[in-house]
Amino acid sequence: MDQMYEKRLNMLTPVQSPQSPQQTYQRAFTCPTRNIAVRNLEREFGSPNENSYMSGDDNVDRFRVQASSVVNSWSSSSLAFASRSAPNKEVCSDRYIPYRQGNNWETKFPMISDELASHDNNRNNHSPKKSKESDGSKDGAAYSCLLKNELLGTEIDDVKAQTDNKKQTGPTETNNLFRFKSPRKNFLISDSNSPYSLYPVSPKSQKLLCSPRKATRKISRIPFKVLDAPELQDDFYLNLVDWSSQNVLSVGLGSCVYLWSAFTSQVTRLCDLSSDTNSITSVAWNQRGNLVAVGTNHGYVQIWDVAANKQINKLQGHSARVGALAWNGEVLSSGSRDRVILQRDVRTPSVIPERKLVGHRQEVCGLKWSPDNQFLASGGNDNRLYVWNLHSLQPVQTYSEHLAAVKAIAWSPHHHGLLASGGGTADRCIRFWNTLTGQPMQCVDTGSQVCNLAWSKHSSELVSTHGYSQNQILVWKYPSLTQVAKLTGHSYRVLYLAMSPDGEAIVTGAGDETLRFWNVFSKARSQKENKSVLSLFNNIR
Repeated sequence: MDQMYEKRLNMLTPVQSPQSPQQTYQRAFTCPTRNIAVRNLEREFGSPNENSYMSGDDNVDRFRVQASSVVNSWSSSSLAFASRSAPNKEVCSDRYIPYRQGNNWETKFPMISDELASHDNNRNNHSPKKSKESDGSKDGAAYSCLLKNELLGTEIDDVKAQTDNKKQTGPTETNNLFRFKSPRKNFLISDSNSPYSLYPVSPKSQKLLCSPRKATRKISRIPFKVLDAPELQDDFYLNLVDWSSQNVLSVGLGSCVYLWSAFTSQVTRLCDLSSDTNSITSVAWNQRGNLVAVGTNHGYVQIWDVAANKQINKLQGHSARVGALAWNGEVLSSGSRDRVILQRDVRTPSVIPERKLVGHRQEVCGLKWSPDNQFLASGGNDNRLYVWNLHSLQPVQTYSEHLAAVKAIAWSPHHHGLLASGGGTADRCIRFWNTLTGQPMQCVDTGSQVCNLAWSKHSSELVSTHGYSQNQILVWKYPSLTQVAKLTGHSYRVLYLAMSPDGEAIVTGAGDETLRFWNVFSKARSQKENKSVLSLFNNIR
């Protein structure tokens, strides 16, 4: 087609003046976008030739006028792009000059690579991801916004709003990197800067720097207190540490039970069973914190009044050691190696008949009452998790997905009916169950034996302690199941866990005969945290 245009130009008479129609037509042909312009003119007026030029055809006259207007529009648009003397007026033209200034390069260029990277990670990595949000990333985002304000005049005054907009608009924007319209505003010139300002940055940058930042919670990787615990048994099926509502810690060491006051750091010995050649296998405080139940290797359970420092009751009925205890008001539930769960009222054990729950086929090693005191969860060495109510002697729900012993059990205080459980060495998983519907929910592989679980009292987080092979303490965010912190320090399995009454600190015990105190949870309740409306019992006083 270019050869045809050149042949037509050769047939034209020599150009005499800038106003001649031949020159106008030639200028139209020699434009960088001549194919588009000439094709449009020829479609409307027809293709001019030498005879039509010399004969004075009306179509040729109109062709000359239109070509002249096209040339003038090209000239005016070129001047508009070059001078930018009127930035508030939008100038549109048919010259496809890509305007690259003001495009969101940060969103467009890495968008494809980030999506592919995230897709590959989700496909190849099924393990829980740690939270990547840190102080350094927040500082980098603020610094990036500051540079955009001063160099590009973007007038960003809120880092959070900028990141939120980027997340919302990033995936929905088109992949076109160029724009074909004149800019409405010159971003290189900031009109908000005053020559008399006392600050080196613009007002928007001042507001950006002065905006308050949300304080990030930092979890210390080292314990704030360490206590020696000689003769603390390294047995997965025992529960030898508990923290009362009166801020007193009870620990079973060998054949003795010791009490440690968090207020005075004073240690007292509550009982000694060495004369009976017996040993302590479990301890548990009641809700009021005045009574402590002590399970023994011989199968009986002692009830001690801490204030009077005397034994007030002795419960018999088990034929093997009692490794799990759980209080529900004045009723004590005990699980034993004889595979039986007994529920007895400690005030009148001889008058009110005991309730015997039979279901496990091996030792019962975990017992926990729900926050509304309506359901009891039990775990055993038979890899089973049962849920019992107050009216039936048979389990109302049975979960058999675990592949190892279930000792770690915890009810969520924030989500009604949510139960978490952890499996032993052959399982290594934390599983979540909806006991309202009886359906399994999420599951996360921790990579090591799960020994204990405990929910935070103030936020939707939980802590887990582990044994073989990493002996670590993990803090999880629910429901995302991201690791908030990983604490190490014990050289043996972290078999024992208890939480302080204020819900801020935990104490862990291990076979290395030490008790370590950690600050893992925040005292303040999260504003986003809402109690379940289905939990009717929390509203009854």
